[in-house]
Amino acid sequence: QVQVVESGGGLVQTGGSLRLSCTASELTFANYALGWFRQAPGKEREAVSCIKWGGSSTAYADSVKGRFTISRDNAKNTLYLQMNSLKPEDTAMYYCAASSSWRGYCWINDYNYWGQGTQVTVSS
Repeated sequence: QVQVVESGGGLVQTGGSLRLSCTASELTFANYALGWFRQAPGKEREAVSCIKWGGSSTAYADSVKGRFTISRDNAKNTLYLQMNSLKPEDTAMYYCAASSSWRGYCWINDYNYWGQGTQVTVSS
């Protein structure tokens, strides 16, 4: 059974940094595009960033460009999200997901393997 697990969330002050990680069992990340998504209370889940299977292409939401960096280590079957200059509006549950499709942007409906999420809270 496929299990996707995120880690690295926590409470941080405005301007701080966090690095999220995501791993999976029974799923070979190298065969999938991977993405980070987030959902704040009362809001729809939105794309944060995604990366093509080999890592040669990435996409970011405008709200995180220049602050967040997505990367992957297929040898470790791990996806990362380095988050710098965090803002209170980045507070959300962050989810990792995998897709067999790559469009050049993060289309949430393409992603069919999801983790349970890791909470990121940025205090002002």
